[in-house]
Amino acid sequence: MRILVTGATGTLGRAVVPVLVREGFEVRALSRTRRESGGEVEWMWGDLISGSGVPDAVRGADAVVHLATSGRKGRGAVDLPGTRMLLTALREAGVPHLLFTSVVGADRAATGYLKYKLEAERLIAESGPGWTVLRATPFHQWLDQRLRDFESLPVLPVDRSVPWQPVHTREVAARIAGLLAAGPAGTDIEFGGPQVIDTEELVKTWLRARGLRRPCVSVRFPGRLYAAQRAGDLLTDATPKGEITWHDYLFPPPPEPSDDFATEHTASPTSPANQPELDPDLHVYGGDEGYERPTRS
Repeated sequence: MRILVTGATGTLGRAVVPVLVREGFEVRALSRTRRESGGEVEWMWGDLISGSGVPDAVRGADAVVHLATSGRKGRGAVDLPGTRMLLTALREAGVPHLLFTSVVGADRAATGYLKYKLEAERLIAESGPGWTVLRATPFHQWLDQRLRDFESLPVLPVDRSVPWQPVHTREVAARIAGLLAAGPAGTDIEFGGPQVIDTEELVKTWLRARGLRRPCVSVRFPGRLYAAQRAGDLLTDATPKGEITWHDYLFPPPPEPSDDFATEHTASPTSPANQPELDPDLHVYGGDEGYERPTRS
C-alpha cells in the first residue's frame, strides 16, 4: 500500500514515516524543500498553499496521511486552504482514503487554533473520499520544546488547575499505521496518553529531567482555550491509550539485557538517540510543515 505523508518533516511526521516503513507500507513524503529520494522513502516536492506539486504527489497513492498544520500561530493557513487544495487533488486522482490528524477537544472547544482543526474535519467529512480523523492529545515532544522556549526565564508560571494528557509521537504513529491498515473509518477517533497530570507536575518533572532549578509561581492561565482545558474538554477516556508516561519520556528506562548483541546495543524507544527532537542540531519552527535541519558552516 502506497502512503503519501504530508508534514513528513514535522514533529509527528518524523515519527510516522519510519513507523510506516517498518510496517511494510510504501512511503511517499511531501516536503516544501526539494530532496533526493533514498532508502525506503520517496520524497516529493509540493506546496499545499499554492498547490504546486500536489497533484503529482497524490497520484498513485492508496491513502494520504495529512499531518501538515499551521500550528497555534498559523491561523489555519495549512489547515483550511491547504486541506481544500489537498482534497481537490485527492478527488481528481481517485485516492480512496484520507487520514487527518486533529486535536482532542476540537469538537468541544472550537476556539483558537482548534476551530481551524474542526473546520478542516468538516471539510474532509463532506469531501467524498473515504476518511478517518485521529484526534490526539498534546505530544511529549511538543511540550518538551515548548518548555525549552521558557527555560531562560528566572521563574516558570504554572497553573495547577490545568490538566495535560501527553502522548508520545511514536505511539500516535503506531495508531495511524493501524488505522491505515483497517481502511476508512468514516468517523473521528481519539487517542491520548496514559495519564493526566497538572501543569505543576508537568513542569517540575521536566525541570528535574533537564537538570534545571527554577522556582514555579502559581498563576491562572487566561483565555477560552485554557478555560476549556481546565474543564477537562481536552482530555479523553478513549481506549486504547498510549503507554509511555511523561516521566518515562523524560527519564527513559535502560534497555533490557539481552543475549542478542543488536538488541542489547539498541537505545530505548524513548531515549534521546531515538528522539530527534532532542538533538541540539535540530530546530522545530511552528507546525508540522515548518521543520528543516539547519546546515553547518
